[in-house]
Amino acid sequence: QVQLVESGGGLVQAGGSLRLSCAASRSILRIGAMGWYRQAPGKQRELVAAIISGGGGLNIADSVKGRFTISRDIAKNTMYLQMNSLKPEDTAVYYCMLQEYGASVYWGQGTQVTVSS
Repeated sequence: QVQLVESGGGLVQAGGSLRLSCAASRSILRIGAMGWYRQAPGKQRELVAAIISGGGGLNIADSVKGRFTISRDIAKNTMYLQMNSLKPEDTAVYYCMLQEYGASVYWGQGTQVTVSS
């Protein structure tokens, strides 16, 4: 079992920045993938950005390319999402996801991001 705790969400004006953090309860060194998803009201949960282990690289949604950056600090068991040039359409609950090599998937509780116009 892995517990994931997100933080860093909040209310920001359009054009502003936020940095989300996802702290894992154990090492994130040997995992299949780790990433961020978001879900806006009335919409399906969608991938924002993910780090694929084993040389898989990064998977970034077109809607956030050039504005959002995903990274992780192995020593701190923490993943980050730096969000710049935020737009009202980025408003959503953002979820942290971790997938083990055995395909088990874990989710955080979510953190609300609201971008005002």
